[in-house]
Amino acid sequence: MNKIRIGSGAGYAGDRIEPAVELAQKGQLDYLVFECLAERTIAIGQKQKKQDANKGYNELLEARMRAVLPSCYENCVRIVTNMGAANPIAAGHLVMRVAKELGLASFKVAVVLGDDVLPELHRLDLKLNEAGVAVSQSGKDIISANAYMGIEGLLEALESGANMVIAGRVADPSLFLAPMVHEFGWPQDDWEKLGKGTCIGHLLECAGQITGGYFADPGVKDVIGLAKLGFPLAEVDESGDAVITKVEGSGGVVCEATCKEQLLYEIHRPDQYFTPDVVADFSNVSFIQQGDNRVAVKGANGSVRTQTLKISVGYNDGFIGEGEISFAGPNAVARGQLALDIVKERFSVCRFEPIEARYDLVGVNALHGVTRSTHGEPYEVRARVAVRCSTFEDAVFVGNEVETLYTNGPAGGGGVAKSAKAVLAMDSCLIPRDQVHATITILED
Repeated sequence: MNKIRIGSGAGYAGDRIEPAVELAQKGQLDYLVFECLAERTIAIGQKQKKQDANKGYNELLEARMRAVLPSCYENCVRIVTNMGAANPIAAGHLVMRVAKELGLASFKVAVVLGDDVLPELHRLDLKLNEAGVAVSQSGKDIISANAYMGIEGLLEALESGANMVIAGRVADPSLFLAPMVHEFGWPQDDWEKLGKGTCIGHLLECAGQITGGYFADPGVKDVIGLAKLGFPLAEVDESGDAVITKVEGSGGVVCEATCKEQLLYEIHRPDQYFTPDVVADFSNVSFIQQGDNRVAVKGANGSVRTQTLKISVGYNDGFIGEGEISFAGPNAVARGQLALDIVKERFSVCRFEPIEARYDLVGVNALHGVTRSTHGEPYEVRARVAVRCSTFEDAVFVGNEVETLYTNGPAGGGGVAKSAKAVLAMDSCLIPRDQVHATITILED
């Protein structure tokens, strides 16, 4: 093929479904990619899987597939996704059931496994980056360890002719790069082309961010139609150059500025972006506006991949207790601050010692600390106390203390909300590439 069209159907686990349907119906796509994993998503999925062996995949998987499969099947659009999360096999069986109920004949799903490396983490006693010590010395209650795999397993899955490829932890841009390598036959050591494809994948992976969603700032960077925001697609040629665009008539905008912002999103060094497939170099990327909502991208490069892969390690780390209460009207800030001071003193009176604690006035100092407002004192604020605790009971105590402010002062408090939940923390480490092996399971009628 001289050119393929790849659409982005999701940029995170809970993303909107309608833009993906629009792409499947009107995008004239060859591939529709759903990128749905954040750092801790699989760890959350592992907890769900322990409670129910048939869970642990993306919770919107069934709803998404019921929405897009009919159009994808009719228009010969292949789907690639990491919605398998902690349980790709169960996800694959779910999709097969949905396809059967929709009457899609000869439907095939290829499941990519191999990212779950919890046994290898312990066997090799790998060093955790943030903890700075080996797993055996960390004292952490580890519940998951998933390696960021690259395109190898995805390529084998695509070569099977599957209508849909489902994986767990695969690097975000690899989901988009694999169809390019598969269709164009790029050698897996053509670092320039892999760098170009990785750049395209990075531009698409966050879906609506590059079509104006995360970009919008009223009066500064105005974007129309955000309630019906269209998700992006890329027209990619054999050389690895591409045009970023969206379905005609959909909301949002694709322009040089949206593309530049997305290019730099979550990139530590644009000239050395480490992925499982290539060390990509975005430092010479250029964007050219070719027309309304059409931006050409070229100039990416790459160099030889690393001999290690990153592992995301999830572990239990205590509990968070939260309580919030609002104050409005004259002197709202002072009353909100008094509320925080009371709770802090109550902790001392009750001999309660938090592991960590935050005392914020939302609207005043919750994000950037104490800053000087140029608009005068807020008319309303929300006092928030958040505490990390060693037990669930202590976490419940935090919210209850905030709730007592209703009648124990200061005046005018309302709208209390409280919660207590387990903390799922993340660390990371590196594993030798030869210790991670992708395997493929084919599901078909």
